[in-house]
Amino acid sequence: MPAAFVLIHGAGDVGWYWHLVERELRRRGHDTVAPDLPCEDDTAGVAEYADVVVGAVDAAGLAGRDDLVVVAQSFGGFTAPLVAARVHARSLVLVAPMIPLPGEAPAGYTDRTRWSDDADHDVADPVALFYPDVPPALAAEALRRGRGQSEARMDRPIPLEAWPDVPTHVLVGTRDRMFPPAYLRRVARERLGLTPDEIDTGHTPALSRPVELADRLEAYARADV
Repeated sequence: MPAAFVLIHGAGDVGWYWHLVERELRRRGHDTVAPDLPCEDDTAGVAEYADVVVGAVDAAGLAGRDDLVVVAQSFGGFTAPLVAARVHARSLVLVAPMIPLPGEAPAGYTDRTRWSDDADHDVADPVALFYPDVPPALAAEALRRGRGQSEARMDRPIPLEAWPDVPTHVLVGTRDRMFPPAYLRRVARERLGLTPDEIDTGHTPALSRPVELADRLEAYARADV
């Protein structure tokens, strides 16, 4: 059964991050949209990011559908619940995510979630941290396309009063060095009461395992009908 996937990238990134997953999902008959968020704009925060995503859903002709699946990578987890509530999503999928509480500001998130308890503090190289299992040429292209991430409005609480009342899935990379699996298992349990699913990847499975990630997204969409 076809679905429409709303794909939200992480901090300092672009919608291109999802291009291989989009190709695979579209090949299977699904619709996708993966906008660039205004992450370099000092006047934009998470609320404005959500506006951009909702606007992209409208522009793509997907508004009002009852099969929308909102998918977010990493810092996109702050934007995803806002979007899911506004577009009346069927379900919400968080991949290697940050998982906000209602009214939480992004600034200070890692301290509040005790990230340093589980972090791999020895990783400084961005390829080793974000793209260890991505083909080298593709990792280089991802770095080239990356953008700065403004911190100007990250101290503003997100306008989320309650987590959206939709099925929510958390997918953890078993080799993720940015948000290690032990850390994300704990945060998902503490904040959502969920046990995450796992995929054998690093932090960026849309580039390292796009077909397998598309399989997971398609399975979630089917399960949540």
